[in-house]
Amino acid sequence: MPTSTPITESGPTGPGSAPEAGPQPQSSSPAPRQQKAVVRPGDRIFSAATLIAGILILLILAGVALFLLAQSKDTIAAQISDPAQITGGKGFLSYVWPLVIGTLISAAIALIVATPFALGIALFTTHMAPRRLAPTLGYVIDLLAAIPSVVYGLWGIALAGNLTGFYLWLSKWFGWIPIFAPAEDGSVSQTGRTLLTASLVLSIMILPIITSLTREIFLQTPRLQEEAALALGATRWEMIRMAVLPFGKSGIVSATMLGLGRALGETMAVAMILSPGVLTASLVVSGNQTIASEIAQNFPEAAGLRLSELITVGLVLFVITLLVNMGARAIVARTSVKGS
Repeated sequence: MPTSTPITESGPTGPGSAPEAGPQPQSSSPAPRQQKAVVRPGDRIFSAATLIAGILILLILAGVALFLLAQSKDTIAAQISDPAQITGGKGFLSYVWPLVIGTLISAAIALIVATPFALGIALFTTHMAPRRLAPTLGYVIDLLAAIPSVVYGLWGIALAGNLTGFYLWLSKWFGWIPIFAPAEDGSVSQTGRTLLTASLVLSIMILPIITSLTREIFLQTPRLQEEAALALGATRWEMIRMAVLPFGKSGIVSATMLGLGRALGETMAVAMILSPGVLTASLVVSGNQTIASEIAQNFPEAAGLRLSELITVGLVLFVITLLVNMGARAIVARTSVKGS
């Protein structure tokens, strides 16, 4: 009769069965302790300094906002009790609205004119110009940012006198477009000191800012991507379009927004070019002040309610600039996420 294999609680025993595990000897050495990272005094000082700097920026921003709000209380009270006391006699909104429109129009025109030239100069100095010529061109462009605003204002006044014939030509052939329409009597500015002249000067002022930032972004493009595009048979323009521009998309947006912020807040050059006038849709007729130039021209002699009005106008510009910067940050973040 066949014999049965004895079965224990741990399983069958036999030649093919696994050996029964015996008690494992415990190690006498203690488990290694995790060593704590040593924080050096220099690291603590640097961390504290950066924290203080960040908090200080927020405190300064809040302090500026609170100051503007506190100094605007007289204007707010006049707007509530008797709007006729405010300049213009129709309330604060009627007074500040033309200034806001003039500020936005001049900044938009400056950005539209300067951005294509800035991108072209940045691409030329980084990918097209000879190696010996590129640093010199970059240095010359950077020098434009060091020119004082008053010099740009003087140059703008001289430029305005030479643009009257051009404005007459625009109104003659393109007067059916509202932005180039002449005045009601059929005339255009005889001095050339219009919002279009101020916008052209602003475009030259923001050109070095956009150019410098975009040039540095284009220089950061991975060299392997450029060489791979060229090795696959792409032309230099196709390489720029497929490798350089997509890589620097978020940087281009950041540079243009910084240029826009400079154009919104520029004071001296615009104040020297523009002459006080009423709001008009035409860019070839004198008028259309900006917020910064309005404050610069009237602040020295202002007192009482008039001073409060100008500070309130400054508060409006502060809010506009803050919204523009917040929008720029959102656009840059969204562009970076899409490009990643």
